Amino acid sequence: MRLEYFQMIDRFVAVDLDQRTVRSECTVPSKSTVFEGHFPGYPLMPGVLLIECMAQTTGWLVSALTGFTGLPALAGVKEGKIRAAVFPGDALEFEGKVVHEGSGFAVGEARGWRKGAAVCDATLTYRIVPYPGPHLRDSLREWAQRLNFPLKESIT
Repeated sequence: MRLEYFQMIDRFVAVDLDQRTVRSECTVPSKSTVFEGHFPGYPLMPGVLLIECMAQTTGWLVSALTGFTGLPALAGVKEGKIRAAVFPGDALEFEGKVVHEGSGFAVGEARGWRKGAAVCDATLTYRIVPYPGPHLRDSLREWAQRLNFPLKESIT
């Protein structure tokens, strides 16, 4: 996890297109400039970054289901809940499920946990936007390889 670069996922551990589910893992870094202000002397993972973890996990699944035809941009968060504090060094797991995709939109349900205990969940809406050019799509191919995203061969 590289908080300053919004690279939230360390690796994918499962992708099932038939079930429309995905699972990822990451470890909150022990040190980050984010923690200098959130909060001084009491470093705490910002809730908005937990939402971003869920959005990225489920967003990759949206990309796979839509054949990487566009970028799933987060457009809405419904019933987002932060259920527990997350601290530097915590190992986290996230799962997502796509419950709708079509007409340029997708909706997913996601949740995160630490050691089996829930830390966050939300319903996420994505707008599928055209890639601005081949460079971004190529970057996603490289990123998929680093994250062990099992459908990397599907990115063309």
